[in-house]
Amino acid sequence: MSGGADTSAAACASGTTSASGAAGTPPAPNTPGTGVRATARLVAEADGRGGTALPVLAGDGPLALRRTRGGGGEACVTVVGAMSAPLGGDRITLEATVGPGARLRIGSAAATIALPGRAAGPAHYEIRLTVADGGSLHWLPEPLISARGSQLLMTTRVELAPTARLVLREEQILGRTGEPPGHLTSRLTVHRAGRPLLDQELAHGPGAPGWDGGAVLGGHRAVGQLLVVDPSYDARPLAPRRLAETAVLTPLTGPAALATAVAPDALHLRRALDAAIAAVG
Repeated sequence: MSGGADTSAAACASGTTSASGAAGTPPAPNTPGTGVRATARLVAEADGRGGTALPVLAGDGPLALRRTRGGGGEACVTVVGAMSAPLGGDRITLEATVGPGARLRIGSAAATIALPGRAAGPAHYEIRLTVADGGSLHWLPEPLISARGSQLLMTTRVELAPTARLVLREEQILGRTGEPPGHLTSRLTVHRAGRPLLDQELAHGPGAPGWDGGAVLGGHRAVGQLLVVDPSYDARPLAPRRLAETAVLTPLTGPAALATAVAPDALHLRRALDAAIAAVG
């Protein structure tokens, strides 16, 4: 696809952790019985020389942002967990904005683990992604693990300009080895040119009706998807196809394709989503 759909870790080499832009504001002290409140922000802009600058790179609370070595005019950022999160009662937000013509790739240093906390109520983790015309964003975090006893409400909101490009991967592992999962609700909404492209919500774990039945996970403990939005699909739309025994690729209304997969574990899930990358070219 135009702009590249490579999701390999080698695309962003580690070793450079300098960060441009302002440092994050320390979170306000939390009162007893409440969780962490934190918002991390980054902004990518074309630098006028064929590269991408990061005028804002501000971590906060449990989210530390580190610039890593990229190539081909692309800026790379790694999200590093600075503390255990999300825990029950936490409200964590990550905002990323890609300006016109800028290219940004975001990954994470390790899996995110949702854990129970001392504060009452579920944890909230919100991701807000905005890509302007001619911009490109690869959102490729490591898996989210829903640990026993945890409650997490996760929302990902994406706003795309008409000529923006997006590669977005989500992987969810339900329970650590040998344990049942916590309760996980995740919602993904994508708008392109102000119009809805995708809006879906999934719920797994205790209290979610039928989540482990044959029509949903069928006993599998890993679920994920890969969304690719590329204006070039208007001229060459993709055909639906089966990628593996438990993975399919479906074209969406608009220049986009969605691969969904379930698997017994994280390794097999990643292999299925890698097959999706090969399928979209």
